[in-house]
Amino acid sequence: MCATGLPSDVCIVVGETSFHLHKFPLLSRSGLLEKLIQRNSVTLKGDEETKCVLSLHDLPGGSKSFLLIAKFCYGVKIEITATDVAGLRCAAEYLQMNENYGEGNLISQTETFLNVVLKNWVDTVKALETCQTAIPLAEELHIISRCINSLATNVCSELTVHGPTHSPGHDWWYDDVAILELPIFKRLILAVGSKGMAPERIAGSLMYYAKRYLPLNGRQSRISQRNLVSAFPVISDDNQRALIEEIIELLPNQKGVTPTKFLIRLLRTAMILHASPSCRENLEGRIGAQLDQAVLEDILIPNTSYLVETLYDVECVQRIVDHFMLVDREDDDFTVEGQLVGGSDSLSPMTMVANLLDNYLAEVASDVNLKLEKFVSLAAAFPDYARPIDDGIYRAIDIYLKAHPGLMDSEREHLCRLMNCQKLSLEATSHAAQNESLPLRVIVQVLFFEQLRLRTSIAGWFFVSDNLENSQHLGQGNDRTIPMSSGEGQIVTFDDMRGRVSKLEKECENMKQEIEKIVKSKGSWNSFYKRFGLKFKAKSGKLLCNGEALRPSIEAVLSRK
Repeated sequence: MCATGLPSDVCIVVGETSFHLHKFPLLSRSGLLEKLIQRNSVTLKGDEETKCVLSLHDLPGGSKSFLLIAKFCYGVKIEITATDVAGLRCAAEYLQMNENYGEGNLISQTETFLNVVLKNWVDTVKALETCQTAIPLAEELHIISRCINSLATNVCSELTVHGPTHSPGHDWWYDDVAILELPIFKRLILAVGSKGMAPERIAGSLMYYAKRYLPLNGRQSRISQRNLVSAFPVISDDNQRALIEEIIELLPNQKGVTPTKFLIRLLRTAMILHASPSCRENLEGRIGAQLDQAVLEDILIPNTSYLVETLYDVECVQRIVDHFMLVDREDDDFTVEGQLVGGSDSLSPMTMVANLLDNYLAEVASDVNLKLEKFVSLAAAFPDYARPIDDGIYRAIDIYLKAHPGLMDSEREHLCRLMNCQKLSLEATSHAAQNESLPLRVIVQVLFFEQLRLRTSIAGWFFVSDNLENSQHLGQGNDRTIPMSSGEGQIVTFDDMRGRVSKLEKECENMKQEIEKIVKSKGSWNSFYKRFGLKFKAKSGKLLCNGEALRPSIEAVLSRK
């Protein structure tokens, strides 16, 4: 480049670009160029002309900034933009273009324009983005910190005016700042946090940033076309690993702020990228603290270790459950009370996670490589009160027994101790009574507790009948209505009682049929029947439930009226 028709006497190389200029315009505006030109000038043989060659490879902003500087030195009016101002301000500082070398020099002009830029959100983002190529001088001149402070103030002021949670555009700034390099983005997040931004908004921004650059769905997200200067145009595994570790450190610690589903996606990605153990432990702890928000699909984490042959990472889920139990232990008394008093309107976190784990066990139980010790350890993580009914754990045990037919009898009995036969529903009881995979002792326990349930129900009706007899004087005429509540304001009649007794008899008959089937398949259990109060007719080969013998007594009570 030569701005006049006169021969150039200075050659300045910036990067791969050479600029052929004159000394005087440069000397009059730049202290650094004045020193370099005087030091490096060479007198050519035969005349008085000097020629100077300078290399400015460290110039902030590169050849683009120097072109604007050269025009400025020659008195050509230049147009400074938000994209140019940071690099130009740093280059002017580098070349010592202060007021000692002319009034209204480039340092003062760029500083004035920068103050205008900082008042505008979009221009500030552009300026901060270009600072990434001017570090460290941009740091020394506090350009980066001023831009970050301006952005943080604008965001927090906007949220304060519209409300941190009810503003329809609370995420308007996520995409704008996602173009920043990780170190600068991290500083911005810390700045908005120090100014009181709600944790939900901080988590939202981090989630947006992570989804943009990390393969959370099994592939790397596409970078926006407007991202002209991106730290990750093509993200390597090392960059992804560093990014995910930083994102996890920046996430707010408050429980429930970051969705559990997103945390589990981060964990899966961290495993694939082989992130640090502390990073994965951090994620497992966060997930465990709010495991009650997860669903089965979330915790089916594929195994990424070559040392373990199971399809799903059961050990990881075990650690997550352990974290949950550790957090929930602080509220253990409240949890028990909620289970016993709270009713069925809402499930406690303990019960929700126990149900989730039962479904998980049923899913992984069919894996032939799943060791019994791991299955038992995971199933036994919850106390008995966490499961109102044990149908879920029974289903998982049944699947595991069928997938592992080689278990010894002692191992099968040890496995079945995980469930409480008294807490099986009628359907589960019927299934268990005919389940040949269960040990005989377990089947007998199932039958015993079901018979005990029937006998207790019938005894309860006898108690009601005695109360009815004592309250006959309250009746009128031949009215068969008894003045006793049987629920919410309902009146019990003798016909109702007969119907309910009949229903109990049908249940007893079903029990007899189930036991007969077992007798045919398992052989004679006369000793067990005598032990548990069951009568066996040798001639007919039929079982008689003790409850059936109560029918004459019940009929007698019902006919007293």
